[in-house]
Amino acid sequence: MSLILTEEQKMLKDSAREFLEINSPLESFRTLRDNDYKSYDSDVWRGFVEMGWTALIIPEKYGGLDFGYTGLGQIIEETGRTLTKSPIISSILLSSSAIILSDNDELKDKWLPELMNGKTLMSLALDEKSGFNPNSINSNAEEIGKNYIINGKKKMVINGNNSDFYIVIANLNKSISLFLVDSSSDGINTQTDILMDTGSYSTVSFKNVKVPLKNKLNVNISGTSLLNELLDIGTIGFSCEMLGSVQAAFEQTISYIKEREQFGKKIGSYQALQHRSADLFCEIELCKSIVLRSLQSIDNGDKDLTNLAHLAKAKLGEVLKRTSNEAIQMHGGIGVTDDVDIGFYLKRARVIQYLFGDTNYHLNAIAKIKGY
Repeated sequence: MSLILTEEQKMLKDSAREFLEINSPLESFRTLRDNDYKSYDSDVWRGFVEMGWTALIIPEKYGGLDFGYTGLGQIIEETGRTLTKSPIISSILLSSSAIILSDNDELKDKWLPELMNGKTLMSLALDEKSGFNPNSINSNAEEIGKNYIINGKKKMVINGNNSDFYIVIANLNKSISLFLVDSSSDGINTQTDILMDTGSYSTVSFKNVKVPLKNKLNVNISGTSLLNELLDIGTIGFSCEMLGSVQAAFEQTISYIKEREQFGKKIGSYQALQHRSADLFCEIELCKSIVLRSLQSIDNGDKDLTNLAHLAKAKLGEVLKRTSNEAIQMHGGIGVTDDVDIGFYLKRARVIQYLFGDTNYHLNAIAKIKGY
């Protein structure tokens, strides 16, 4: 399998970079932060929809482009470059994928066009502990009459404060199931926190929340299998954003050390910084191959998808943390101030590396797969 983008995918990537550089530069990130930590710019999100990005993974049967996850990955990567805040991950990568993977045709017919048109926003409600652990689900669903009754508490729900619906993972008859829950339902309490990356993350409590029987995603298929495949897709998606951020942080740092003078010399002329930069460059090139191979594995339905997902997030977590650290060090004291942008990448790195599992989590998962 060739680790290169097709001409169509390259054009999509180039158009995304151009659009985001014009409509969502880092100045826009600052504006959202300074405007009471606004979750995203609705005009930019409308642009996503008009560009067709929200339709990339939606099958043609439902009016989508069916362009695949490799295409969507290029969009997410470019949002990582500019730190663009949008519902692309919560509503499209995670929620649309969950519905696409489900065997509930009624939900697909009704909600995929709505998600694609940006008219409805959804979020995945999965985490229940401080650390990522998808195997520890204590939320419960019980079938009573014409409804399921859900009780539980979810943490780190991305953009949960803006979502019209939650896709909730809960236990039903001692097995995992996924439910589409209206966020305005009685019994739901949402508390939103702003973390260091200025992103919105909600804790959502469900107390005797009624969900129609028709809103169960896994009708005849295994909820655990559906969730596991969704986790692989989500993990790779986060790796795409991390790849965009690591490249932007590296490029900004290289530009800075080429201009910054100390003791009458450009600091980029010092061999120590050149060696460190060259090492990072090699690591980033390796990351590009890992992420592209992982995206292709989703589209091709490879059996090695889970292993590649763990590999991508483990490697990107390691390299993004190292690159953001090096970027701050090479910038010096100014790097931790608000006068430059590089600190934003460090802060985003600290949050995103824990979303869907940090490097140690995924390395441990790979070790288990290998029999250790």
